[in-house]
Amino acid sequence: MARIDSTIFDLGSLDALAYRRSGIHALDPRTKVVTTALFVLTVVSFDKYTLSALLPFVLFPLALFVRAELPVGQILKKLLLALPFVFFIGIFNPWFDQRPLLEFGPLTITGGWVSFASILLRSVLTVTAALTLIATTSFTGICMALEKLGCPRVFALQLMFLYRYLFVLVEEATRLIRARALRSFHGRGHSLRVFGSLLGQLLLRSLERAQRIHLAMQCRGFDGEIRMRRPLGIHLRDVVFLLGWSGWFAVCRTWNLPQLLGTLFLELFA
Repeated sequence: MARIDSTIFDLGSLDALAYRRSGIHALDPRTKVVTTALFVLTVVSFDKYTLSALLPFVLFPLALFVRAELPVGQILKKLLLALPFVFFIGIFNPWFDQRPLLEFGPLTITGGWVSFASILLRSVLTVTAALTLIATTSFTGICMALEKLGCPRVFALQLMFLYRYLFVLVEEATRLIRARALRSFHGRGHSLRVFGSLLGQLLLRSLERAQRIHLAMQCRGFDGEIRMRRPLGIHLRDVVFLLGWSGWFAVCRTWNLPQLLGTLFLELFA
């Protein structure tokens, strides 16, 4: 039960980080959403065998980490939750793509292993950027930014409610599991029939709880508009942030910087 409670708290830890004060937190949410979207699109646009050209992109999430003073361990824990899914997606590449690409003496590296490593690296970069965006903006800020950027309000609200009601669902599930554990002895209460009944109860209790939350929101004047305490506004720092990182992404996409530096190093010292 303690692990379940800690998981619930961990779900909102990124939003808690978004209320810190730093230069990255002070940026307009629209600026951070657009910059992160450009970063993700640029990273995934590379060829499946690309590895070295992706390394300079590490600078973007690393710079945000340092400037926003985010706890590295907390972000890494959430990153590790996504990596197993990526691992099982790409682990079959070495069996389907056995074309030799690199040779180091007797060791031959096939295209499948290179593409597998590329998938892992891209996943680490994109997931870290997304987690950093939430940790410096909050999920509500992201939804509001999407609406201001032209996303339909219905979609932005549904996205925000999906995230918010996830806490309601987990909280109700925790109560049901705790009640079952307190009433089960000697291995009882673990049959499929019991879990089927729990799922039905979870659905009914979640719907009832969501209805009460909706009525409470209406009583407090909710009209479907996403609001934040800090007003939106594009300033010079936002323009510099967006143009600076966009330029860096364009340079890294156009030229393979590690390869160019390696060639230059060989010409100078060979």
